[in-house]
Order: sequence, then structure tokens, then C-alpha cells
Amino acid sequence: MTTERSMKLSGDSQTTCDLPVLTGTTGPDVIDIQELYKNTGMFSYDPGFTSTASCCSKITYIDGEAGILLYRGYPIEQLAEKCTFLEVCYLLLNGELANEDEQKSFDDKITIHTMVHDQLNNFFKGFRRDAHPMAIMVGVVGALSAFYHDAMDIKSKDDATWSPSACSPKCRP
Repeated sequence: MTTERSMKLSGDSQTTCDLPVLTGTTGPDVIDIQELYKNTGMFSYDPGFTSTASCCSKITYIDGEAGILLYRGYPIEQLAEKCTFLEVCYLLLNGELANEDEQKSFDDKITIHTMVHDQLNNFFKGFRRDAHPMAIMVGVVGALSAFYHDAMDIKSKDDATWSPSACSPKCRP
């Protein structure tokens, strides 16, 4: 995000604050209010976060009112219709769709990690039979980190790439 402008917020005659206006790659400009409390002693109020961006993301853009969901600039409908699960994984991890050789290499790397540890079966048995599938997936993906924690350095770029590669095949539809 870039900032070139600011907005002046005025309360009473003694309370004013210049807030940066940020421009993202997609969507409307935003007012950066992270210094609001420090400069004014006040918080913002936005019930339901309907006008609040919760983060700066290069991966996802969401406009619920307009029905827009983009991943790396691609509409979700296009990805669902034209891409495989692993093509989307590559896109999310690398920022662009793979060419044929890159995808083959990525698919091979993923394929060697498709085995699920047998102890994970006990985790699945802990859910009620009528539990929502998304709740199960969230729990299981969280549990996967317990199987790989000793082999990962969170500061290593290679390990940061390896971890999703090890977990993604276990979530494959």
C-alpha cells in the first residue's frame, strides 16, 4: 500500500489528527487509523467491521457487498472452474500460476507428502459424527503442525515453503 495523502479528523477545537490515506492494488482507498488512539485518546466504532480492513493482503481481496472474492487477483469462480486444487495451492504460495514444468515439479513435491500419520485417525475419532466438515478440517489442519514441529525452523524461508507443501496434500479434496 502506498500513502500520498492524509485526512484531517477534527473533534473539538483542541483535538485534531492527520490520518494517512493508503492506496491498495484493488478496492477503495483506506484511512490508516492505527495512530488514532495515541493521538486523540479515542477509538473508532464500526459494528461488524463493515467499513474496516483487518489487514493488508497480497493474497486475498474480499468485497462482500459486491460479491467479489479474489485470490492473487483471480476471481474465485475462475479458479474453481479452471484450476486444480494443486494449481491454486501453487498460486497462493508463489503469487502466480505455474507454467507446466513448475506445476509438475510442485505436484511431485506434494505427492511425496500425501501419507497421513496414523495417529491422526484418533483425532478424527474425537469429532462427533454430525460435526460440520469445516470445523473438522480446521481442527485437523491445526493438529498437523504437531507432527512437523521438530523439523521446522520458523525463520527459514525453505521451511516456510516446505510446511504448506507437507500439509496441503492432507487437505486435498
